[in-house]
Amino acid sequence: MKIIITGATGFVGKNISKFLEDNNCYTIPLSLRKPWSLIPANAIIHLAGKAHDTENISADKEYFEVNTELTKKLFHDFLNSEIEDFFYFSSVKATADSVDGILDENHISSPKTPYGKSKLLAEEFLIAQELPLGKRLFIIRPCMIHGPGNKGNLNLLYQLVNKGIPYPLAAFHNKRSFLSIDNLNYLVLEMIFNKNISSGIYNFADDESISTNELVRIIAEVSGKKQKFWKIPRGLVVSIAKIGNILRLPLNTERLKKLTENYLVSNNKIKSALEIENLKISAQDGLKKTIQGFK
Repeated sequence: MKIIITGATGFVGKNISKFLEDNNCYTIPLSLRKPWSLIPANAIIHLAGKAHDTENISADKEYFEVNTELTKKLFHDFLNSEIEDFFYFSSVKATADSVDGILDENHISSPKTPYGKSKLLAEEFLIAQELPLGKRLFIIRPCMIHGPGNKGNLNLLYQLVNKGIPYPLAAFHNKRSFLSIDNLNYLVLEMIFNKNISSGIYNFADDESISTNELVRIIAEVSGKKQKFWKIPRGLVVSIAKIGNILRLPLNTERLKKLTENYLVSNNKIKSALEIENLKISAQDGLKKTIQGFK
């Protein structure tokens, strides 16, 4: 089984390449930064894209040039090739920046950011194209992906707890979905080999949701540190985050939202398609594995 992977040098790309290689697949990295041509393969996993900028300093057009236009060109080449499967890694942010209840694939999309809009435009283009017989299109919407070696908000929380600094946002009570890289790898492999899985949009998320306060407790447990919490009034925290937007502080409104919002994502559709009840690793165990990697 030969798999072409764009974005192979990124966090997800490196992990999924190794996982597929370990499971009898031959992976072929493809750079979209220079002219390309597709070689014979069984599937394309399109990971390359411009990630959401939490500091909001990127020009809007960059998102559309990379996430939308490059995807169109790559998919056009796929349609004119003998390759059977196309995996487009979109994002849950392509459909909703915030969620009331639990997000599933039937949600009416209404992204607010250039990142989300550029991902949705790519999705809409892909879905509008006629698929030749024998080809499949999978639009994958993962929630927050993590794993050993991954930096970002989880690493910031780890540094906070590891230094013995109390978590200052304990007054916010939330639940959100995460996605372990192990579960992502497992799902993609199963979809590649299971020819009964139909084309479509699929949410990727761990089975359980976790609050940020719970996450801090997990970090403290893994790190061998005493958990400490500050319940700073919510209004004051929001004001500090707004100042952070101007002064480029570690806490800004975007990062505050990521740490404190409710964002629950259903993975029922992909589990039903694969006829499984649970993914390979629980949300708690996946997070512990990631945090061990920080150590």
